[in-house]
Amino acid sequence: MKLESYINGQWAAPGRDSIEVRSAVSGDVIAEGTSGGLDMRGILGYARNVGGKNLRRLTFHQRADMLKKLAQYLTERKDQLYKLSFQTGATRTDNFIDVDGGIGTLFVYAGKGRRELPNSTFLLDGAVEPMGKGGTFAGQHIITSLHGVAVHINAFNFPCWGMLEKLAPALLAGVPVVSKPATVTSYVAHALARMIVESGILPEGAFQFIVGSTGDLFDHLTCQDVVSFTGSADTSEKLQRHPVIAKEAVRFVAERDSLNAAILAPDSAPGTPEFDLFIKEVAKEMTVKAGQKCTAIRRVFAPSANVEAVIAALRERLDKVVIGNPELETVRMGPVVGLDQRRDVLAHVKALRTEAQLVAGDPDNFDVQGADVTRGAFLPPLLLHCADPTRATKVHSIEAFGPVSTVMGYSDLEEAIALTNRGGGSLVASVYTHDPKVASDLVFGVSSFHGRLVIIDRDCAKEQTGHGSPMPQMVHGGPGRAGGG
Repeated sequence: MKLESYINGQWAAPGRDSIEVRSAVSGDVIAEGTSGGLDMRGILGYARNVGGKNLRRLTFHQRADMLKKLAQYLTERKDQLYKLSFQTGATRTDNFIDVDGGIGTLFVYAGKGRRELPNSTFLLDGAVEPMGKGGTFAGQHIITSLHGVAVHINAFNFPCWGMLEKLAPALLAGVPVVSKPATVTSYVAHALARMIVESGILPEGAFQFIVGSTGDLFDHLTCQDVVSFTGSADTSEKLQRHPVIAKEAVRFVAERDSLNAAILAPDSAPGTPEFDLFIKEVAKEMTVKAGQKCTAIRRVFAPSANVEAVIAALRERLDKVVIGNPELETVRMGPVVGLDQRRDVLAHVKALRTEAQLVAGDPDNFDVQGADVTRGAFLPPLLLHCADPTRATKVHSIEAFGPVSTVMGYSDLEEAIALTNRGGGSLVASVYTHDPKVASDLVFGVSSFHGRLVIIDRDCAKEQTGHGSPMPQMVHGGPGRAGGG
């Protein structure tokens, strides 16, 4: 596959720096392209002067209809995305989250635009404020579209959902998009971008797509632009320190990977439905997308008396996970996205093992089906146990972005809250309890450190969507380490 950028209304590949993208499963080169050589000032100008004007002419309802049509168009072609995504290591279940989850976001924002927004190009914000006794002078706040560009820098783990979850609200707000995928899964994002362009549904200039480096794009941002970033804390901090971001007060929205937690409450002992739900959810979050989810459970908290039971139950469940080529129906977990990512995960596991013991999984001894373990980026689920989480620091600060979680015990709810909050701000935490008082204590204890809390018990078991499911109706972001977005 040849990777190209879609800029100024046409496909182009002007760069001289070559890009090779390899399959996570086989290690073979599956896509090639070039990076650099793009006129970023011109790209942003085209978005502002063509795309922005075209979008701002449309009412919220017209933009919502556009999103719905695009969602329907992509739904008819999603099998093509599924097929490509297998090469990223994603199973069919993983693809459902990425592909269907992304398309679902378009549908959700289309519905919200129709139901919750007026058939106009601006919003009234609050009531009229009388400013004079005679009633001839008053104030009214309104919300209008930015006359800039929404720059989207996406992560490698969800090439479809990551693109579409940002695209939908930006277009509904009347702001054109410049989207940049992570290189390692850019071939999936590229296929999606081609579908978007070929649909002809979006107005000219509303969507542009950049392969490879952003070059000097940040040098040309203005106060009317907004940058939405998903990825590592290190990259986010580097971008936020760009002088133009500070000088122009450019809106910067970051969603960074975080040390999300699952908390087993004291009332949820072995034998209760909540214990079983807890074990199932932790194991699922470790293995879905091979643990490469920004919302994945990294820290597993349980009452100290139940830690051994938790480890035993998780070990039993994880031992049954079939690893291998995700195209096989029997496989439940594919490889991580590439060999570089595998090395990164193992390096972080090594650091974690200075404070924690490996209690399940062996990265040097495991089987895979339908693939060569020496060529693909395979790892088994790796479960660690930290016996002294109060003194430990690395388990609360280092994230191994793969199929890795650490079990830790707590003595009481106060300690559970303190340990959970040592993550320094997370996207999501999940609580497993059937006791309303315990749920209340945990919610008010940890909510300010989290973007989202999920309370799971036997009553909601059938309807609940899980710890880290895409929910476009709810906030997706978190404070502190999670980025503040």
